[in-house]
Amino acid sequence: MSRNVLTAVAWPYANGPRHIGHVAGFGVPSDVFSRYQRMAGNAVLMVSGTDEHGTPIQVQADREGVTARELADRYNRVIAEDLQGLGLSYDLFTRTTTRNHYSVVQGMFSALHRNGYVTERSQLSAIDPATGRGLPDRYVEGTCPICGYDGARGDQCDSCGNQLDPQDLVNPRSKIDGKPPQFVESAQFFLELPAFADALGGWLQTRTDWRPNVLKFSENLLKDLRPRAISRDLDWGVPIPLPGWSERGDKRLYVWFDAVIGYLSASVEWARRTGDPDAWRPFWDGSGDSRYFMGKDNVVFHSVIWPAILLGASGKPAGTPSEYGDLQLPSEVVSSEFLTMEGKKFSSSRSVVIYVRDVLERYGADALRYYLAAAGPETSDTDFTWEQFVTRNNTELVAGWGNLVNRTVSMVEKNLGAIPGPGELLGPDHAVLDASQAAFGPVGELLARSQQKAALHEVMKVVAEANKYLSDQAPWKLKDDPARRDTVLHVALQLVDDAKTLLTPFLPDSSEKVHRMLGGTAVWSGQPELREVEDLDGGPGYPVLMGDYATEAVWERRPIRVGQAVDKPVPLFAKLDPSVVDDELARLADAAETA
Repeated sequence: MSRNVLTAVAWPYANGPRHIGHVAGFGVPSDVFSRYQRMAGNAVLMVSGTDEHGTPIQVQADREGVTARELADRYNRVIAEDLQGLGLSYDLFTRTTTRNHYSVVQGMFSALHRNGYVTERSQLSAIDPATGRGLPDRYVEGTCPICGYDGARGDQCDSCGNQLDPQDLVNPRSKIDGKPPQFVESAQFFLELPAFADALGGWLQTRTDWRPNVLKFSENLLKDLRPRAISRDLDWGVPIPLPGWSERGDKRLYVWFDAVIGYLSASVEWARRTGDPDAWRPFWDGSGDSRYFMGKDNVVFHSVIWPAILLGASGKPAGTPSEYGDLQLPSEVVSSEFLTMEGKKFSSSRSVVIYVRDVLERYGADALRYYLAAAGPETSDTDFTWEQFVTRNNTELVAGWGNLVNRTVSMVEKNLGAIPGPGELLGPDHAVLDASQAAFGPVGELLARSQQKAALHEVMKVVAEANKYLSDQAPWKLKDDPARRDTVLHVALQLVDDAKTLLTPFLPDSSEKVHRMLGGTAVWSGQPELREVEDLDGGPGYPVLMGDYATEAVWERRPIRVGQAVDKPVPLFAKLDPSVVDDELARLADAAETA
């Protein structure tokens, strides 16, 4: 039975291009999951966009001598183009500076305020003394007063996991210039998180299938819930929709408050763009699943703060729902760990970085997707090395999967021109076909649980067995037994088609190529489109990612069609010379010297 599945993907910040560490957490895992769910027959709504408010955008804009809007416009387009190139199948990738987003955010704020879950109070706010602007919590670092970790942020300590405020830190310093911030009394609005402690605790106890590190971290956060400011002394962000506040130019809603509401506003915008303004509701009414994909530094916002916002705006524990009704809490927060590079933490400012665009231009989308799925930071911190990237590309993609496709399709195209019919199937034929078909069940179960490394490992076992079958049966030696040769080639082509299907969530571009080689004419794995649109409510136009993903791809074996003409094979992947490692390391060294 078909289910509604919301795939909510973390919003990349629009102050620069994204590097592969970013897409390892939010990008590739969410797309693999969504593509599988569509193939399994479920209705999927995959949404996100660029996060464009807050001090970091303004700071970067000042550095570049442009306005915050101009900076956001530029990087919104750069990021959208890169995510399109990576093949991420968004139903809508939008942005947080749309008038639709402003309206939804303000509606949620108003409901929380009306229900008593947002209150006004005074607090010490961190101010950058050089500019006079407010500093976001994460732009203040210092020593944790609880565990002594030097590198705690103004919202939490990654060492001990405790929630913090910037003024709690010992020897606080601004991440912008390293200088101590000023703390001034300022009226702000607070989300009353303690009011949701019991509801959140009860809900988390039902999340028994979450990744253990995510669940434990989330449960620990509940031990020290405090009211949390959701407004800041800023001039760039969503205005506060209250009399006496909405017209002020120095107060805005906190960027993280408005960004998480983006999952809802993007869903609403998608529905409006499809011509059915209520089409988003089945994805939010509790009748389906909702999976949130991100890196581990964003868990607190998605497993505590966002659920609290959803509860409060739905009138829980008490109150009246907003115009958006009773909103579903996350079915799962799918958090990846950190990806480092050659033993170092990614840092754009220090040029310890590999940008998505550069990898796509030099090596293609599926090579990067494969590496991140096979060796990414799914449940533990993982180190990206160029040596591993080259090795996996050459041994697993080129010599493994690419070789199976090339030699099988080549033999058929050269000798027969079309898919041959099978003769009598022998024991080895039955064994390999049965094993291939049997893989759909366990691989699908692993993908449904976002255990993508294990799923890909099982798929590549199918590829390895298919290669072994072809080598053992050696159809090139069966010229004097054409019936047996044709049977072996028929079986091998069915194995190729099975593996193509199993690999589609991971490698949509190359799977489409295999589909074409085997005579497919309709689209097999749809790709996102970059569309120029007008703001629905009269604001400036902007690019979005959308796509038609209702394709032929289904999560099951489809018997190949005897007599179907096959095309001459084309290389699926490029074999990389070992010199790539030295070349890429030299690029990194040159960038670091000039940084």
